[in-house]
Amino acid sequence: MTQRKNRAARRADLIAAARRAMLQHGEGVHLNQVAEEAGLTSGAVLYHYPDLRELLMEAHHAGMERFYEQRVKKVGGIADPARKLVVTIRSGLPDGPDDPGVRLLCELGGAAGRNRVYATLLTTLFDRQVAMYQAILETGSAQGVFTPAQDCETIGRTLVALEDAYGYRIVARHHSIDPETAAGLILDYARLATGNPLSQDAP
Repeated sequence: MTQRKNRAARRADLIAAARRAMLQHGEGVHLNQVAEEAGLTSGAVLYHYPDLRELLMEAHHAGMERFYEQRVKKVGGIADPARKLVVTIRSGLPDGPDDPGVRLLCELGGAAGRNRVYATLLTTLFDRQVAMYQAILETGSAQGVFTPAQDCETIGRTLVALEDAYGYRIVARHHSIDPETAAGLILDYARLATGNPLSQDAP
């Protein structure tokens, strides 16, 4: 059991190292660059991941978990659809310009036009996030909490697109857009789209 845990921990360390290497070197990161980040030899990396592409895909997936799985889990215990929507919006933005998860997604987005696998990953993430928002909006509508100005799928798509756009501006260090400002701007749209005042005091 200890050996299995150690192997899982080593793979987790390699995924983290691969993410750091991709942030430094871009989509064309090489095995030796991942190994350097991990403090290992290239052979040691290949022992755990004989195919570097598999490691890079796992690194990308680990980054994307935050923007779907973790967000769904975060709001799972919240009953009020309005509060759930506020928390979901806030959790979709970078913590700041150096946020590694969002920077990695921006790197992935830049490569998507040249890499069909990356394009598929991003499309899948987008669609899952839209479905996440759509479920919240439809529940709120059914309960009379929201009065949607459009169909819930369209509102969900716009919310995800706004997250992406403002998230990029934050990591690009736009002088007038920080996470709090971006959250306020997205919430302004969400108020219009749902007919709900959506208090901003949700954590």
